Amino acid sequence: MRLKADITLFVIAVIWGSAFVAQRVAGQLGSVYLFNGARYILAGLVVIPFAWRTVRTVNGVSQAASLTYMNRDQFKWMVIAGFLLFVAAALQQVGVVYTTAGNAGFITSLYVVLVPIVLFLGWRERPHWLSVVAVGMAVVGAFFLSTGGRLEVRRGDALELAGALFWAVHVVVLGKFATRFEPMSFSVGQLLVCGLLNLVLGLFVEQPVFTWPLAGAVIYTAVMSLGLCYTLQVWAQRHTPPSDAALLLSLESVFAVIAGWLLLNELLTGIQILGCVIIFLAVGLSQLKSYSGTIDRDHLVEGR
Repeated sequence: MRLKADITLFVIAVIWGSAFVAQRVAGQLGSVYLFNGARYILAGLVVIPFAWRTVRTVNGVSQAASLTYMNRDQFKWMVIAGFLLFVAAALQQVGVVYTTAGNAGFITSLYVVLVPIVLFLGWRERPHWLSVVAVGMAVVGAFFLSTGGRLEVRRGDALELAGALFWAVHVVVLGKFATRFEPMSFSVGQLLVCGLLNLVLGLFVEQPVFTWPLAGAVIYTAVMSLGLCYTLQVWAQRHTPPSDAALLLSLESVFAVIAGWLLLNELLTGIQILGCVIIFLAVGLSQLKSYSGTIDRDHLVEGR
């Protein structure tokens, strides 16, 4: 069962990495907020059947969990989580318009390194020394990747970094406050909130367009990257250690570079490849210190 779970997480990393190509295609077609709105709402609709069938034990009695089984506290945190998801996804999608899929993937992966910083600033939880080292490595790696060794930070990379910070805040909020709620229905709620916020903003600032490549990008990221992968992730992480899951899922950034190279002919210079390697090592180093007692990874829904 553990081998199947590890293979599943590896496949998830491949899909999440390739999703950056779909997002890049959508950005080149001029769609940011409407694209996000469509894919997050569709993803929420995809997850609804799983949320409806989820069985939750309440006071020793198994009850079918449904979207009607929500109290005011769950609704409040779903809105907060959905808003954070909206900001993070918007920054990521705007950023990918101005940078490569590979850069977006690697810089987004820095959220793992930023989580202990958020915990320290927001909750005064002192980071492990490995996390401090990882942050320093990540800064160096991001500099090489974004600037190519020259002091010139690209707009898209800066937006991706801001998005990574919000992904980190989102993960912390889920781990701190969402663990008391049934995860599948909570996931549906935050996906729909994020989608609606993007959709409303998009209707004001964007001109609606429809092309088959854009529709394909929406369907792929919604059904595969968000709906299917999140559901599989919940199952897989129940059958494999957190260390395995962290390592396998961190491969997402590597597959983003590979997918960008294969599908979009995106190339990296030698110094940028070095930056990718340093970021990858920083992410791996940060995972050596487990935060499983603080962050419930079953609730982790990345932007993809």
